[in-house]
Amino acid sequence: MIKPLTLALLTVMTLPARAADQWAQAQAVTVVMVDNRFQPDHLTFQQGKAYELRLENHGKDMHEFTAPAFLKASTIRDKGLLANGGTDIVIQPGTSVNIFLIAPAKGAYDLVCADHDWDGMVGSITVD
Repeated sequence: MIKPLTLALLTVMTLPARAADQWAQAQAVTVVMVDNRFQPDHLTFQQGKAYELRLENHGKDMHEFTAPAFLKASTIRDKGLLANGGTDIVIQPGTSVNIFLIAPAKGAYDLVCADHDWDGMVGSITVD
């Protein structure tokens, strides 16, 4: 019979392994940014599932993946990659950023490039 203290220690010791496992199983999703649109401009995620969101800027301008409600509600592995109080991700021209996240509650979320929404660089995110 396992004693309660032993069981508690075993549980605590396996938590980091479970978290690492979840990130290792992350499904890759790529969004390409060009001047001035997202490709694709609609993303669909499954609630509670881990994703590696790869944002590639193929344009000549700096672009932002601005999705305040989505990013704030998601579990983000490295919050240091977020900008503007956690509302967006900045991608310089010719570079890419990989964000590991766990999709939040079901719903519809807005997506824009904060610098180019006026020119139609908008999209949407659905979490099923």
